[in-house]
Amino acid sequence: MSRATDIVIVGGGPVGAVQGALLARSTAFKDSKIVLLERDLPSDTDSFDARTELRVFALSRASERICRAADVWAALEALPDATCAYQRMHVWPADSVPRGAGSLTFDAAELGEPDLGHIVANGALQRAALAALRRAGGIVQPSTVRDLVFEADGVRVVTDGDEWRAALVIGADGGRSVVRRCAGLGAEQQDYAQQGLVANLRSELPHEHTAWQRFLGDGTLALLPLAERRVSLVWSVASARAAELLRLAPEEFSQQVTAASDGVLGALTLASERRAFPLRRVQAPAYVKERCALVGDAAHIVHPLAGQGVNLGLLDAAALLDSLEDGAAAGEPPGSLRVLRRYERWRKGENSAMGYALDLFNRHLAFGDGAVGRLARQGLDWVGRAPTLRRGFAARALGLEGELPRAVSRVGRS
Repeated sequence: MSRATDIVIVGGGPVGAVQGALLARSTAFKDSKIVLLERDLPSDTDSFDARTELRVFALSRASERICRAADVWAALEALPDATCAYQRMHVWPADSVPRGAGSLTFDAAELGEPDLGHIVANGALQRAALAALRRAGGIVQPSTVRDLVFEADGVRVVTDGDEWRAALVIGADGGRSVVRRCAGLGAEQQDYAQQGLVANLRSELPHEHTAWQRFLGDGTLALLPLAERRVSLVWSVASARAAELLRLAPEEFSQQVTAASDGVLGALTLASERRAFPLRRVQAPAYVKERCALVGDAAHIVHPLAGQGVNLGLLDAAALLDSLEDGAAAGEPPGSLRVLRRYERWRKGENSAMGYALDLFNRHLAFGDGAVGRLARQGLDWVGRAPTLRRGFAARALGLEGELPRAVSRVGRS
């Protein structure tokens, strides 16, 4: 059975769901039918518990504004313990001490901002965004996409149960994107031979609403603030080391992570299961073709050491909305290659630059040694001593630099 619609979004993670909510709320598409297809939708009957969430995001101010424009933020804040604001970021290398020479602190107060962002649970953001899409009239359906068939007057999205015929398909289906593969867009990939180990910890000392990050020489350790004196651990290490850490007894693991954090929050105690995922860099050479566009991890994956992955994806979603709205105002159909090329030119350069910068940070700060590594660590100290440079980096972390989508620039400060 083939069903007609206007836009199909494949992938119901946070980026795909926010993309759908933005489109469904847009006056330019008020008469359009927006359909989101996702294989693994969260059950409406499952209660949300932030304490069991291992995957979290450090959402920037730009991402917060995009979520407000999508009618997601209020529902997100209403979920218990789903968000935690952080006012500072503190970074230091292994051969320094917290708050010592060679360390670097970004403080929201320097920018006149209430915070630098929010640590948000993945499940909470996904649920809030899917609910916003449904409220705006979008259709959310559990489906596994098998193929795309591009035709002269549209694209057929073939699922395991039926077909959807649309003017545009948006791939928001992650690093192993079926949309990207079926559209023939391809991807350049770099395996870091590292794993990102995640867990929730209890800290002896208050986290001070600060995101703590230490470059270890053999990886990067981040402690992100959560509610109730808990922190989220994101520990990027070589794959063999990750396997060793996963095998440790909880007590020994707690001792290891406390030592790796230099005791910055006192004793750390494991408070959840542990998981690890492979780290790689992915860049699609092309984000679009006629009637098809990629957003988020389907288009690019960057190293997680700065927590920029989902922020880049949400900027993609907002930029694609702008391009489609501008195209609609000019009488262009949403699948027009001319419309989609504008989105690609806008976002591909910024995403590539961020991916390259994070690759350098990982290579020369997280794992760096020798003269280049020493120079990179000296650079931290230089930035820390220069207020103008420090404020510039902090503004970039807020996501308020560069060419901004309307969903960011129109929404006032919170």
